[in-house]
Amino acid sequence: MSSLEKNIINVYGKKGKQWLAGLPKLIVKMKIVHGLSDLRPVKNLSYNYVLSGFQGQQPIILKLGPNIDGFKQEAEALKGFAGFGVVKVLAEGEGMLLLERAVSGVSLTSYFPEKDNDAIRIACKCLKRLHQAQITQDHVFPHIENWLIALDKHWEIPENYLQKAKLLRNDLLNTSSGSILLHGDLHHDNMLQNGDDWIVIDPKGVIGEPAYEVAAFIRNPMPELLMHKDVSTIIDNRITQFAKILTLSKQRIIAWCYVQSVLAWAWTLEDNGDVSYFKTLTALFSQSINNSVYPTN
Repeated sequence: MSSLEKNIINVYGKKGKQWLAGLPKLIVKMKIVHGLSDLRPVKNLSYNYVLSGFQGQQPIILKLGPNIDGFKQEAEALKGFAGFGVVKVLAEGEGMLLLERAVSGVSLTSYFPEKDNDAIRIACKCLKRLHQAQITQDHVFPHIENWLIALDKHWEIPENYLQKAKLLRNDLLNTSSGSILLHGDLHHDNMLQNGDDWIVIDPKGVIGEPAYEVAAFIRNPMPELLMHKDVSTIIDNRITQFAKILTLSKQRIIAWCYVQSVLAWAWTLEDNGDVSYFKTLTALFSQSINNSVYPTN
């Protein structure tokens, strides 16, 4: 069983099995309806079936999956960031997105670990561009506060970790200096080379403070980061560089890194996934919290 099949069955159960069984026919239908050719699955599939190909001469990405609401949210986020360095939405439907494809499409993961500082600078360029997007009055995006409610549930996570995450969450939310539209998951695999520039994919679309945004990059790529012998040095350098380039508080970045690692641990438990990566991350960021001066406004 592939990782994609395992993940979909773990999350969606019987519905996921039915979706997987109907996938071949769905691909044929999408190919005919949208005039697609040369469809090939991309590598490292996780929770969606993603294919590259062409619509006429236009390089495209076709995303298919059972998470209908998630696809709608991604489409809204891409439209919200339109003109600020994200791929274009070419068509959308129930459980389907047809998107512009980045060419060459090499991700920032290829920069790890030898060119990590270069990757940080590229990520900051992408962030500065994304964060110019305006939040419209009729927006459909949740606030990070809505995501973080998950920490109040009972999880099989050590109580000291959960309590620290909730205390930090509350302080960070209460002392936030402003909210903008965030990508919500801007890690290495979501920034792709596109000609002479870089373009962003897979936004979640969530409202919050800029310091929240950099934590996804800091804890990636998975699992390569935690396999590196100098992981603590790499993380510390990333926090320092993001704070300097984006004029952010180091302490707030560290605190968000910790809160997000516990949140990701909880979400992974909910999806019946392997929590070992986030368990180790939480311990690392917990030590960083202990070594920093926090709280800070």
